[in-house]
Amino acid sequence: MYTPTHFEEDRSEVLADAMREFQFACLVTAGEQSLQGTHLPMVVKEDADGFVLEGHVARPNPHWTLSNSALPTMAIFQGPQAYVHPGWYPSKKEHQKVVPTWNYIVVHAHGQLEAIEDEAWLLDHLERLTRQNEWSRPESWAITDAPEKFIKNLTRAIVGLRMKIDRLEGVWKLNQHKNEGDQLGTLNGLSLEADQNAQAIASAMRQYQNR
Repeated sequence: MYTPTHFEEDRSEVLADAMREFQFACLVTAGEQSLQGTHLPMVVKEDADGFVLEGHVARPNPHWTLSNSALPTMAIFQGPQAYVHPGWYPSKKEHQKVVPTWNYIVVHAHGQLEAIEDEAWLLDHLERLTRQNEWSRPESWAITDAPEKFIKNLTRAIVGLRMKIDRLEGVWKLNQHKNEGDQLGTLNGLSLEADQNAQAIASAMRQYQNR
């Protein structure tokens, strides 16, 4: 991934936290003749060897058949992104040498896939994924709320995917290359937008400035 120095984020904990927050990834594996891509939620785990991604796909999805090999895989976690209006820059009034841009946050995780068909592993994975999204709800749902036979039948219809992360890349493009006035103008402009992505980027800019 092209990563200009002033946008680079290389702290592993920050990147892992972002993947946990975004959850949904585009998983891409380089097959022998073509690329295979799958969009899926993933669970981020950490063990003694580093970070691991876990997910699952429907058994008819051919992506899992590319696992357990030396084929490289990349999981792309796309965070918030927002258009930046050049009129937000105070420098526009000074010299007009401004153009629109796009602010965004993205994480790339690299590794190799392992396919897992073990029922106990799959159930544990599904429980983790469910808890991750249900724990704060007033009437949270658990896998045990559904009939056991129903869940077992569904589990047979999926295959687990595990990827030990060999390398992480992150880009936090938040107008760090702009002067303080233009950064503040962008932050104020985004803060007034109704779009949730714009609000999320504004929040990320505040966090970055206060780190």
